[in-house]
Amino acid sequence: MRHAEALRERVISRSDAPPIARNWVRCASKAPYFETESGAVWTPVGVNEAVTWPNIAPLYRRRDPAAVERYFAMLAASGVNCVRMMLDYSQVSHRHLETRCGRFSPAMVQLWDDLIALGERHGIRFLITPFDTFFMARRWRSHPYSRAAGGPCRSVRQMFTCARTCAAIINRLRFATRRWGHSPAIFGWDLWNEIDSFYSGGDMAAVETFVAEVSDALRTEELRLHGRAHLQTASVYLPVLEKRPELADIAFRHPSLDFASVHLYDRGTIDHPRCSLDPAKATVRLMTKALEQCPPNRPLLDTEHGPIHAFTDHHISLPDDFDTDCFRRTQWAHIASGGAGGGMRWPYRKPHVLLPEMHRAQTVLAQFLPLVDWHRLQRRPLGTRLMAHDFIGLACGCGDETQAVVCLMAAPEQGGKPAALEVSGLEPGSYKVTHVNTVTGERESSQVHTRQDGTLMVLAGAAGQDVALALVRDTTED
Repeated sequence: MRHAEALRERVISRSDAPPIARNWVRCASKAPYFETESGAVWTPVGVNEAVTWPNIAPLYRRRDPAAVERYFAMLAASGVNCVRMMLDYSQVSHRHLETRCGRFSPAMVQLWDDLIALGERHGIRFLITPFDTFFMARRWRSHPYSRAAGGPCRSVRQMFTCARTCAAIINRLRFATRRWGHSPAIFGWDLWNEIDSFYSGGDMAAVETFVAEVSDALRTEELRLHGRAHLQTASVYLPVLEKRPELADIAFRHPSLDFASVHLYDRGTIDHPRCSLDPAKATVRLMTKALEQCPPNRPLLDTEHGPIHAFTDHHISLPDDFDTDCFRRTQWAHIASGGAGGGMRWPYRKPHVLLPEMHRAQTVLAQFLPLVDWHRLQRRPLGTRLMAHDFIGLACGCGDETQAVVCLMAAPEQGGKPAALEVSGLEPGSYKVTHVNTVTGERESSQVHTRQDGTLMVLAGAAGQDVALALVRDTTED
């Protein structure tokens, strides 16, 4: 334990420490995105991880911390700045944060001490959720909170309505912020992985009460300890939201939460794609619907998606090149439809890790981000304001009157033909237009003037490759 504490103190005290050692993340004041306390834009380029998966498992009992150090260095070099993780993972019985309810495992606490230190050292922040609810529900009898294992709760369906269990959940989060909440390596808290009335026996009012009480208890503790509070969300599983639309009041609009996070799964497109355009098209459709339910200035991001049906039910990993194309196109569809960052893929591969090519795709996205002023961008879907002439494939984008992010993803039938791109509804003037090849990262910029009616015309997508465009009005002429 002392080693991790010393490591953390050394990182924070270094004069050349990265910005993460000085700044927490907050919601931007004038746009639905994120920034640091110093006012710098912070856009999550992220991955999902778990304490039992190959990249993190060697840190348990410090079996091979150097391997995990190399992994974090690789993530940072790829532009990844966010890792979403559960505090424990219930697929196995020896990775619980609590050995018994309220009794915290020294080995797991040490693992998280080391993870937080790694995050600080490599400029990577964590979005933390208290439980792995998937395996917790399936292995409930062995869970420390189960009455069968000596815990307070008879059934997983009573977790939100059992007073002793709610107190234990709050105690877990209070412990987490007492131990690690001082650190800017915490991006935020996902108060519950895939919030649902399943955990309250179908009582939706109990879900709303649970979120309010847990949020208030955690925020109060953080203000007491740290003088400020990390951001909060409660993620929602999209298929459940479609069955129980009243969950939107909690996941998207609950007054206690700071940002909204969805898990984008869609039958036959994202969960088992046959064409690499399918998950991208589904992402645009689903994010557009989600934005309609989200307050205008509340950030929205996908924190879990991937080919769950192919992996879980058919026991296959998609072919590497095809899966990489799905990954790459999904992340660009996410950001171009108004999401903060590129979304966070659940690996759904064997071994359970993302491919190196996927991380290279994240590098291209991270290099694109500074081209846009996220402090000001309003994420309205372009809809009919965007026209791609002579183009076969997916054209998507979001923006306002002075900026836009547009992606063109070509179908094979497009061949090598360029497309004429038309964006209307802009303020008349001169725009810097930067084209980025989403595969290679090559870029080209030009100054383009709108017509008097605010319509911008550009030629894009030469050689039939996918391209992302940043359109930013030049204000130096004003």
